[in-house]
Amino acid sequence: MNLAIVGTGYVGLVTGACMAQMGNNVICVDIDEEKIEKLKQGIIPIYEPGLEEIVKENFKIGTLHFTTDIKEALKKSEILFIAVGTPQGEDGSADLQYVLAVAKKIGQYMTHPLIVVDKSTVPVGTADKVHQTIQKELKKRLESGQISQEKYEELMNFDVVSNPEFLKEGDAVNDFLKPDRVVIGADDPKSMEKLKELYAPFTRSHQRFIGMDIKSAELTKYAANAMLATKISFMNEMAKIAEAVGADINKVRVGIGSDKRIGYSFIYPGVGYGGSCFPKDVKALEKIAKDAGVEPKIVKAVEEVNKEQREYFLNKILSRFDGDVSGKTFALWGLSFKPETDDMREAPSITIVQELTKRGAKIKAYDPKAMEEAKNYWLKDNDNIEYFDNKYDTLNGSDAMILVTEWKEFRSPDFYEMKKRLASPIIFDGRNQYNKERLEEMGFEYHQIGVGR
Repeated sequence: MNLAIVGTGYVGLVTGACMAQMGNNVICVDIDEEKIEKLKQGIIPIYEPGLEEIVKENFKIGTLHFTTDIKEALKKSEILFIAVGTPQGEDGSADLQYVLAVAKKIGQYMTHPLIVVDKSTVPVGTADKVHQTIQKELKKRLESGQISQEKYEELMNFDVVSNPEFLKEGDAVNDFLKPDRVVIGADDPKSMEKLKELYAPFTRSHQRFIGMDIKSAELTKYAANAMLATKISFMNEMAKIAEAVGADINKVRVGIGSDKRIGYSFIYPGVGYGGSCFPKDVKALEKIAKDAGVEPKIVKAVEEVNKEQREYFLNKILSRFDGDVSGKTFALWGLSFKPETDDMREAPSITIVQELTKRGAKIKAYDPKAMEEAKNYWLKDNDNIEYFDNKYDTLNGSDAMILVTEWKEFRSPDFYEMKKRLASPIIFDGRNQYNKERLEEMGFEYHQIGVGR
């Protein structure tokens, strides 16, 4: 099929590349000329395993194209995906200005009826707004004489459907090519069948295509992320209770995870969730509920617990040094909000670095992929953080090591080397990765989350 993807960010680029991988002819559109030129050169703006290879491969064979010209993309496409950002507004809601700006362009330049797909994470009712925006622009074209009544009636056969994404950063390509489910919200049976045909190559081995009405599809994305965020916050709250009563949350996790109804996914205690989805989507869902006259008590608590979890971990560090970290140096392992990505949006590391350096501490940081993001954007104005090319060099003379992101290379470090390099053999483990008994036998002072001392 001939597809257009508007937006070459995380969702748009993965969608475009994977659709091209299945033989579709895909045009990716973005207003950022520099980004488009880099993509044509095979330079990928984000780190995502496997993405660079399929972008280069499909661009080379001609199934994947990049342009800033939305008019041309509209002429050549039968389905158009809107995959632009929906940043959080001041009131917590998703900001739809970029989505509706694309809808306006569609109405202004559409030359034949399209299926318009909302791929961005958007609130319930967005498909209606997109439809109204396109229709309004078509009406303007009719009234100004740009199109005839006959052409207007033809173009009014366009449709808007919802297709929320369920991609995990760090495994997005695999998630797209082998999805758990493909959710489509459509009111027109013809559009539903067209999308079912488009996604057939991705759902051949199992029946994973789920059709529903548009508003249910729009809510599904928020409900899914809120559920996963709830599991994380619940486990972090249990960790606090475990520590307070002298239990071990690591053992509790095994005890409850063995129940098939609960499972082990998303019940690892830590420093809280971050990234571009969970924080924004939980807040947006809270706003959606309140606007509909519903008080979302659980959703609200999920966000509160997550915020407090960072403070809880930070207080562990501060308490160990009697509240005074002035002049102390900390080795920080991990900056990105999760492994296998360079994404630092809402990353717990930002809070930890800012709060410690504000109190006079120095940070020596290492991350396999996210250091450029930290240097150039998230922590660029902080002069008290120094970046290193490997994890061990951060330890030289440091008063303690703080593990924030559970990258694979941090799982089995050389503890003898660590002890030799640290000024004090102290570890604050924000992911409960290491064996407490072994480290204490080696002479480390080891602080975990949710383990009574």
